[in-house]
Amino acid sequence: MRAIRLLLLLSAALALALPLAVFAAEQSPRRDLIYLCACGKECNCGSVSTHPGKCACGKEMRETHLLKVEGSVAIVCTCGGGCLCSLDPKDPTKCGCGKNVERVSLKGTGIYFCNCGGSCRCNFVSDAPGDCRCGMKLIKAD
Repeated sequence: MRAIRLLLLLSAALALALPLAVFAAEQSPRRDLIYLCACGKECNCGSVSTHPGKCACGKEMRETHLLKVEGSVAIVCTCGGGCLCSLDPKDPTKCGCGKNVERVSLKGTGIYFCNCGGSCRCNFVSDAPGDCRCGMKLIKAD
């Protein structure tokens, strides 16, 4: 009987805590989104941003999410910002969802990013200076 009461109490606590956790996650802004020009391979406008908008060539930017940074090159998943997959451990040219990854230079974009050494997976970009998830200072891509 005591075990059943404990189980009911734990279930009620979980039922109350889960919506709060989901609400908190929805309120915190994603820091892994990068917007790229979607005008195709023939375009060289090179627009990269941490905010949605238009490319230098006038086309809409597409939302991608950061998988990792190697030096000053962002490895992004092309499945869109709604996806939360990671890099495929068996194929570094694919996301876990099966889409191809893109390599995007952050040089000259002014974007701040985390580069915690070698190949960083903190997946944190910003348009302002600050600290990364791992506690390191963000680096500006000049």
